[in-house]
Amino acid sequence: QVQLVESGGGLVQNGGSLRLSCAASGRTADVYAMGWFRQAPGNEREFVAAIIWNGDGSFYADSVKGRFTVSRDNAKNTVLLQMNSLKPEDAAVYYCAAVLRARILTRERNYDYWGQGTQVTVSS
Repeated sequence: QVQLVESGGGLVQNGGSLRLSCAASGRTADVYAMGWFRQAPGNEREFVAAIIWNGDGSFYADSVKGRFTVSRDNAKNTVLLQMNSLKPEDAAVYYCAAVLRARILTRERNYDYWGQGTQVTVSS
């Protein structure tokens, strides 16, 4: 089992920044990659970014490339999502997820564990 807890969400103005954090616990040694997804009201959950847990490689949705950065701190079992130049369309509940095997990281159904989510609101 892997437990995930997100934090760092909140209200920010258009063009502002937020940093989300995902603390992982449990069998983190088994994790292959960590991903961030988001879901806005009325929309399906969508891929945002992912990072390989014990190697090189990070991946981004086209909508956030150049604005968001995913990073990890393996010593602290934490994954961060730095979000800059936020737009109203970035507003959503952001979820952290963990996958235990090499899979297509942009697919929600490939992830094994999920956090409870953290709300990001962007005022226009």
